[in-house]
Amino acid sequence: MRRPIKRRPLVGKDDRYDSVNVSRLVNYIMVRGQKETARKIVYAAFEEIKNAKEGGGDPVEIFEAAIRNAGPQMEVRSRRVGGANYQVPREVRPERRLALALRWIITASRNQKGTPMFKSLSSELMLAAREEGSAVKKKEDTHKMAEANRAFAHFAW
Repeated sequence: MRRPIKRRPLVGKDDRYDSVNVSRLVNYIMVRGQKETARKIVYAAFEEIKNAKEGGGDPVEIFEAAIRNAGPQMEVRSRRVGGANYQVPREVRPERRLALALRWIITASRNQKGTPMFKSLSSELMLAAREEGSAVKKKEDTHKMAEANRAFAHFAW
């Protein structure tokens, strides 16, 4: 039997918003070790959210709501049984739920070509907080796939 993995906590909270999740968002946005650039993008996106005419407000609350709305409860994992591969629905652990939500929000932001990253990130966060947008659609698609394969739930390990 495998031993349990010892998870290291993320060192340090974000300076400006005193949040571990904001710090994690900065790390996810970071490309090629350019953390200061990633910080500028996140802080500019949060300023954009704060100054938004409609749907604006406290950026950290909107960010937390976006994570809650974009994080999947269930997902499918491939399982090989007797020469056939089955898509087995499984519950998502909280750490993975956060990681998937952040990844999907950032991917949706990066796919909005022609707009600056901070603007697309702020719009995606506001959409996700209202349960709209690409990240939430991806979560719903994942849930639909898990529901469609519920018949194989007995293969879960």
